[in-house]
Amino acid sequence: MVCIARAGFAGEDGRVKILIARLLGFALAVTPLPGIAGPTSLPQAHSHNDYEQARPLFDALDRGFLSVEADVYAVDGKLLVAHDLKDTKPDRTLEALYLDPLSKLARDQKSIVPGGGEFTLLIDLKNDGAACYALLRPLLEARVGVFTEYADGKVTPRAVWVILSGDSPRAVLAAQKRRLAFIDGRLGDLETNPPVTLVPLISDNWLKHFKWRTLGPISPEENERLRGIAAKAHAQGRRLRFWATGHFASGWDVLTAAKVDLIGADQLDLLRDYLLKQPPAVPAEPK
Repeated sequence: MVCIARAGFAGEDGRVKILIARLLGFALAVTPLPGIAGPTSLPQAHSHNDYEQARPLFDALDRGFLSVEADVYAVDGKLLVAHDLKDTKPDRTLEALYLDPLSKLARDQKSIVPGGGEFTLLIDLKNDGAACYALLRPLLEARVGVFTEYADGKVTPRAVWVILSGDSPRAVLAAQKRRLAFIDGRLGDLETNPPVTLVPLISDNWLKHFKWRTLGPISPEENERLRGIAAKAHAQGRRLRFWATGHFASGWDVLTAAKVDLIGADQLDLLRDYLLKQPPAVPAEPK
């Protein structure tokens, strides 16, 4: 598995400079970019409900986050970004908040990050998944060379890795010989083991699978089960994420120790400050 380290900063004039360092293996701690100004890239950092930040996408980029999440609804032929349908607004489209700025960065710099590499855009389809994907697919196709592509059994990495969560139309994507989107699976997929070229990420609700609520010590039994889940996901070549894990260092300690790949947060500074205090990851010895 390849994890990408990334950093960027925005000037007062709105221009964004993006810088990259590529890591091989499971990059689970911060990765400084020697000699380069800007924030430290945080391979584990995922901006949950990113669209609720003051500056969607760019607040996460400024803090070195490598993954952001956007909830979308299909409304009157557009993909509108909001947590609830009642909060959708015609001008807050997936294109305006994410696809256009990401495409511009990729076009201006040949990728989101100079030298290549991938940035994860997790799109949570909140209503009719098939209808959402029917609207999304041409938007991705129109932005040539920006999104990681699957074609005839092969994945070609590009600047942005689009992964669909929520009501994702898995059967539709699985039947396509060529596509620019992938599926966010659930823990049950670790048992059925679908192609990693379709399901490269496993995400699930922490509250459904664990009794521990990230305060105080986790039980040895649940800790062992968590580590087993992470190990199985990694053995299959997938990344692992949980949501509803809270904003507590005690919980992040357990997730990091278990090698959970993505840690989500709504409070970006809290997670950034936590990850910046972690020791650098030690590369695994070659087998």
